[in-house]
Amino acid sequence: MATKVHACLAGNWVTLNEDPDCKIGERLTSPNTWWEENAKIFSPHKRGEENTMYELDYVHIHFKGVDYRINPIFIQISQD
Repeated sequence: MATKVHACLAGNWVTLNEDPDCKIGERLTSPNTWWEENAKIFSPHKRGEENTMYELDYVHIHFKGVDYRINPIFIQISQD
């Protein structure tokens, strides 16, 4: 089975695996490697400041030459 990593980037759902240069996560790995190696996200254990977007959970994604920082709820995994 082939694993596909999908993300909603600026309102459009895309398949991250379709971009061979796509990198995801703090270690900037391929979408499949990111998924296979525990799908790490940024999630502060203790928030330093309330009511700020800077400390919400997020994932870095580099897709088709553009960098995104999205909430992990906008990522879906499928298997063919």
